[in-house]
Amino acid sequence: MGHSRAGGGRAVDPAGLDTMPLSSDGPTIVIVGAGPTGLGAGYRLQELGHDDWALLEANDYVGGLATSFTDEAGFTYDIGGHVMFSHYEYYDELVDKLMGGDYTELQREAWVWMEDRFIPYPFQNNIRDLEPETVFACVNGLIRAQQEKRPFSNFEEWVHAVFGEGIAQHFMIPYNFKVWATPAELMNEIWIGERVSVVDVETILRNVILGEDQVSWGPNNSFRYPLRGGTGFLYEGLRRYVEHNLHLKTSVVSIDPAAKVVHTDDGRSWPYDVLLSTMPLNRLVGCLQGVPEPVRRAAGDLVWSGSHIVGVGIDRPANSSKNWIYFPEPDVPFYRVTYLSNYSPYMTARPDQTLLLTETSRSEFKPEDEGTIVERVIDGLVATGLMEDCDRSRVVTTWRCSPDMTYPVPSVGRDAALGTIQPWLREQHIWSRGRFGAWLYEIGNMDHSTMQGVEFVDHVLAGEPEQVWIPRGERAQGAGVR
Repeated sequence: MGHSRAGGGRAVDPAGLDTMPLSSDGPTIVIVGAGPTGLGAGYRLQELGHDDWALLEANDYVGGLATSFTDEAGFTYDIGGHVMFSHYEYYDELVDKLMGGDYTELQREAWVWMEDRFIPYPFQNNIRDLEPETVFACVNGLIRAQQEKRPFSNFEEWVHAVFGEGIAQHFMIPYNFKVWATPAELMNEIWIGERVSVVDVETILRNVILGEDQVSWGPNNSFRYPLRGGTGFLYEGLRRYVEHNLHLKTSVVSIDPAAKVVHTDDGRSWPYDVLLSTMPLNRLVGCLQGVPEPVRRAAGDLVWSGSHIVGVGIDRPANSSKNWIYFPEPDVPFYRVTYLSNYSPYMTARPDQTLLLTETSRSEFKPEDEGTIVERVIDGLVATGLMEDCDRSRVVTTWRCSPDMTYPVPSVGRDAALGTIQPWLREQHIWSRGRFGAWLYEIGNMDHSTMQGVEFVDHVLAGEPEQVWIPRGERAQGAGVR
């Protein structure tokens, strides 16, 4: 028999399906995952008037890691410290459309807590207020590193070669282990880009000798934030544009790339001409039938970390204008704390309350006990002065979210793995995009992820090149696996 179309959310029994050529009016598209990438693709499809598609989401909500939750006490939480800044005009216009005038606009105030004091972010440009021995070690190490110009083959070697022993020892190595929950020697250095400020001797000498702080580095020195609903407000706004084709609580259990059919846990089957998957790349490979052994092995080489996101609501004003703070030292579990109540007065039940959102990474290299993490976070907030000991009695609510996968780690073997997996997928008319679909932290922000969905649609329907996408490892690996 012929195949039915996926548009409008219809699914069919795939038994006896013919091989499915692209229809004359455009391809049947199935999208797996209603996070920023899947929603971006769905929005673009409806914008272009193409209705032959379905969006499948395992959860009963949209947004993925960019969703937000409000607890019974009236506090709203993001899954981590998100801010809205963009590299793309299309995304800017989309955000403007969705938020209207209901947002706050903030100048970044980011800090680092170490040696029992706050110093401006980024640390490597603002060391003058540290202990004299630490300042000397950092300056001396930087000068030596720039004189020696050592070669490097992984992130740890890159840090020592670029920053020197002092900055590596006091900040870069311990902080990045707390973020990634992965030893630096197991990571590559390709992901750095705009993520890490590379210091020079003149900058650091101006900071130490002349007292000049550098506080505006980075792409997000100013940002907007929704007035209500957290970052999830944006993706809930996108939902109304894809509602007709959206299927919540619809989890993919297997995919037959030869027949071009997705099977879901409710017994339905979804034929496609082109598939956009935003599920984690290793899980996608695990769902696919007939995967070549080299592709399966490559998926096993991918590395990731999870998190415990803990929110603490306190019944008192924040008494601080800070946005977020980094914590490189091992005496507290979290690597970052966000003053989420400073983003909008509507993140708390009342405007005179404080909401602190903490992030603690976890992995096989860095296990973190789930049963004690909330208590340890509160102890850490007290130890670092973000809470007074008397604030323990003012805690009106706590919240924990512990996603298994938060960071796609740029491991030393990542690019070779991607160079094997991605070309083979595209030979099957499968695009794997998004934070974990692409497995590229370099393009894992919300704007990057949304635009990957938009550009997938433009590529499939109009042949436009994907501008955001980075084909890591593919040139070295060739055209794929036969």
